[in-house]
Amino acid sequence: MRVAVAGCCHGELDKIYETLALAERRGPGPVDLLLCCGDFQAVRNEADLRCMAVPPKYRHMQTFYRYYSGEKKAPVLTLFIGGNHEASNHLQELPYGGWVAPNIYYLGLAGVVKYRGVRIGGISGIFKSHDYRKGHFECPPYNSSTIRSIYHVRNIEVYKLKQLKQPIDIFLSHDWPRSIYHYGNKKQLLKTKSFFRQEVENNTLGSPAASELLEHLKPTYWFSAHLHVKFAALMQHQAKDKGQTARATKFLALDKCLPHRDFLQILEIEHDPSAPDYLEYDIEWLTILRATDDLINVTGRLWNMPENNGLHARWDYSATEEASHRHKCS
Repeated sequence: MRVAVAGCCHGELDKIYETLALAERRGPGPVDLLLCCGDFQAVRNEADLRCMAVPPKYRHMQTFYRYYSGEKKAPVLTLFIGGNHEASNHLQELPYGGWVAPNIYYLGLAGVVKYRGVRIGGISGIFKSHDYRKGHFECPPYNSSTIRSIYHVRNIEVYKLKQLKQPIDIFLSHDWPRSIYHYGNKKQLLKTKSFFRQEVENNTLGSPAASELLEHLKPTYWFSAHLHVKFAALMQHQAKDKGQTARATKFLALDKCLPHRDFLQILEIEHDPSAPDYLEYDIEWLTILRATDDLINVTGRLWNMPENNGLHARWDYSATEEASHRHKCS
């Protein structure tokens, strides 16, 4: 199937769909799915604009509200994650994800869904170490601090995603996994974005949490945005056991939606022709969500995830076959 990937959208849905229509006229056929890697800006009204951590000069309604009101309908199934410029009050209503407009689906703080047999996961937000071990304590009305901390990635989402055992085909994150720049044309990247040099040399650019997930999930594709530059990399993973084939991840980051910028890429991705052509919940992910429900923390205090260190009665929340079967039946 043909999958389009977009970098930072910044609310420019009309422009993205117009560019897709143009690509379809020039290309071999229609696009089946659009994946947006954050800064989506699902702004429904003027009040939502005030819940976005951007300078006042960037507070524009853009075009999402037309799709939300039903005036327009997304011409292609669109999936997105949150970045660091979002109408946070809107997305906070959907921590587990959900439809924000007809044909437009938000993956939540973290989420996994299936489309045509392709398993797609993602994590919203950006990494900041000082908030990583806190609970989701923010709520409207936001102040000058919580309007930013609300989009900082938390350890619980990474922990839930690390319970996944079945292979992931595509994964989305807003910021790049740390170290990924060592697996592509680093010289070209630093030529385009010379101010990254210090961070690349110190290995502090990007998210260590995303890097941990990349190591664990080893998806076939990983797409990101945030740094406003197109960059491709190929990361070869180590095979865990002898005789196992080592997996590789094709990484692609894209620019923001502006004229003459590389903000969109169309790829051919293998799918299951017998699988339904609508979005499906993922049973393994639902089972993990149910199992980890008691771990949710809504305070600002720091906490650690359960691990096998003698301090926790349970530390493995991965989906057992029995639990998954129960979920299918219920």
